[in-house]
Amino acid sequence: MGNEVGAVEDLRYPVGKWEIPSGELTAGQRSALIDQIAETPGRLRRAVEDLTEEQLATPYRPGGWTVCQVVHHVPDSHLNSYVRFKLALTEDEPTIKTYHEDLWAELADSSGTPIGVSLELLGSLHHRWVVLLRSISASDWSRKLKHPEVGTITLDQLLSLYGWHGRHHVAHVTSLRQRMGWN
Repeated sequence: MGNEVGAVEDLRYPVGKWEIPSGELTAGQRSALIDQIAETPGRLRRAVEDLTEEQLATPYRPGGWTVCQVVHHVPDSHLNSYVRFKLALTEDEPTIKTYHEDLWAELADSSGTPIGVSLELLGSLHHRWVVLLRSISASDWSRKLKHPEVGTITLDQLLSLYGWHGRHHVAHVTSLRQRMGWN
């Protein structure tokens, strides 16, 4: 049983779990994370390229979301993050709102929309988000926001989370493709 649990965890976290950075990031680390965020739309688009409707309806792991749900989730999540960055840059330690990502994945705009719409949304969103991220001054990376579930976090920590988040979900799709021989 322990091996099954470990295997499911490996499928759930194909790039490992996100670890919150304890201190301030360097300019080089920030630049690398922003580059990862900039690359996410193209990587996700390539990950789902040429998949059939049946393949898109396949869960990336037992009990997990389908590939289609993963594709729709990424812009949902990243829209929230984009707004969180803007709030933290314009307000003094704002408290952000959480959302039920599992319930969002069941709404009609996810369940009844072709993935191309979400891929286009993600590309446009990331274009604006990366412009914003590259404009943040060194001192503003220490600005904070209050997350009701995580606590107070800095923009450095939020950047780290979303650099990881894009890689995490792209790897859900690419690892499934590899396991299923869909390459």
